[in-house]
Amino acid sequence: MGNYMLIMRTVDEAAAQQAMADAGMDFDKMIETMGRFNEELFNAGVLVAMEGLEEATLGAVVDYSATPPVVTDGPYGETKELFNGFWVIDVPSKEAAVEWALKVPAGPGVKTEIRRIPTIDEFPQDNPWIQREIEMRKQMLRRQLEKAEA
Repeated sequence: MGNYMLIMRTVDEAAAQQAMADAGMDFDKMIETMGRFNEELFNAGVLVAMEGLEEATLGAVVDYSATPPVVTDGPYGETKELFNGFWVIDVPSKEAAVEWALKVPAGPGVKTEIRRIPTIDEFPQDNPWIQREIEMRKQMLRRQLEKAEA
């Protein structure tokens, strides 16, 4: 088993919205369709995490190709694709991740990128920064549990 991130990218936001309108899918229907897919991932026991993102016009980009880095508020005229959300799934192979990606309820103007997430134990365990990261991950889990219990 391994964790894979399915990254939903919009190639052309206007085209994606038009395709959704052409299919007769309003916002509520889109939420329902995506919710059914999320539920399928959950019921299959492969869902680790998922989040959607706020529209790009409300975000920013930090470009490190200059000193100091340049901050640009969205929308981003040069951007060809926008990262709109993701799922992290725990499946046995890239092929299994592809099978799930083929089920993503998306149409023209949308792509799903698949990337494996290396586990912390794939890094040198004697490295002090890796040891610190392991401890931070434990602390983050404790914080999440404390928030959930509050």
